Amino acid sequence: MTERKKKLLILFTPVLIVLILDQVSKHWVRYSLELHRHEIIDGWLAFTYTQNPGMALGMDWLSTPVISVIAIVATIAIFLYIYMTLDRANIPYLVCMGLVLGGAIGNITDRLIMGVIEGYGGVLHGHVIDFIHVTVTINDTPLFPYIFNVADIAITTSIIAMLLFHRRILPGEAARRKRSDEDESTLTGREEGALTREKLQDVESYQDEGESERSLQNEDEEESGKSHQDEV
Repeated sequence: MTERKKKLLILFTPVLIVLILDQVSKHWVRYSLELHRHEIIDGWLAFTYTQNPGMALGMDWLSTPVISVIAIVATIAIFLYIYMTLDRANIPYLVCMGLVLGGAIGNITDRLIMGVIEGYGGVLHGHVIDFIHVTVTINDTPLFPYIFNVADIAITTSIIAMLLFHRRILPGEAARRKRSDEDESTLTGREEGALTREKLQDVESYQDEGESERSLQNEDEEESGKSHQDEV
């Protein structure tokens, strides 16, 4: 298996995991009426089944078909970008982008099929199923007044991870960091080499000085010996 194929396998593994978990959980909640309004942790977390016709966080600025087309185009663009940067991509980056793609495809699947299944529209008219509801309130104000799904969790987790650890995850930042480490290592090696050469030069100078002193001492001894013989 080539290096590019290995990286594509790493990328599509989280895509498939997120897509399966997202669609199975949505199907489970959708067809279980008792889960449409179900308290998981009293006062903290509940299942509240909804269908979102707009964008994330309840934003409804455009029509559902337009939002669906934008989501599909954006997902294709993300994949093309990943494919173009595949040679420089590392494993954390591929995992994070796999989570983003998996979440995006999960929500796009709802947009493509839910309108047909529910009978309120055709392809691209589908609403995204949301059901995870944080019910914590502070002074009767909801802490997080939005309902989301598994796909949203995957996308959000990936984005937060890339923001917090971008120097280690993003290909450009990781490459620059690696070059910086290599440059620092090279500079350290050069400094060590320079110090070694200086030490060798000091040793050679010391040896030369020692030999000079010994030569002078031998010359003095020879002259002293000759003087003594002349006196005799």
